[in-house]
Amino acid sequence: MSTILIGIAGGTGSGKTTLTRHLKEHFGEDVTVIGHDSYYKRQFGKSYEERAKVNYDHPSAFDTELLIEHLRQLKAGHPVECPVYSYKDHNRTDETVTIYPTKVIIVEGILIFQNPTLREMFDIKIFVETDADVRILRRCLRDVEERGRTLQSVVDQYLTTVKPMHEAFVEPSKRNADIIVPNGGENTTAIEMLAHHIRSLIEKANMR
Repeated sequence: MSTILIGIAGGTGSGKTTLTRHLKEHFGEDVTVIGHDSYYKRQFGKSYEERAKVNYDHPSAFDTELLIEHLRQLKAGHPVECPVYSYKDHNRTDETVTIYPTKVIIVEGILIFQNPTLREMFDIKIFVETDADVRILRRCLRDVEERGRTLQSVVDQYLTTVKPMHEAFVEPSKRNADIIVPNGGENTTAIEMLAHHIRSLIEKANMR
């Protein structure tokens, strides 16, 4: 089976997950989704307070080499054990999830176009672009409602690491994208066009 790798990048709260979910709904079991966040490095010997202060928006926070190796294994037809990250504990857990090769693998993350080796593995590179004020509001709601954070901690993190790292790494990586999608999962026209393009790639792969 020939596996198509799709990268979906963009700033925090840009709508990457919503766009990914819509594409997953289009193709069902033919699509597997992997989050770059799952590959945050394990924080050994650090207290909760110390882990909370780590800059999770810098490329060095990710074990990207492991993700690259897992994608190579999946392309070769082998299952992998994907790490599980706990946002509540700010650390990787001891659990893993078995990921099996499928026709399409979508990798989602803010910095997946920053690493040249990872970037070159993607057949399609999509960057989701959304206004900064919308992104920060979405992040506040998500982190408070879903991840148990306080509003003040979310604001502090945004100002100290998220915003400067977005400007330093995420936004510049946009130039590496093949397709830029404004407004992410709300852009139904773009979703339909992407679904059509992915379907044609699947059909070509099946003909090989």
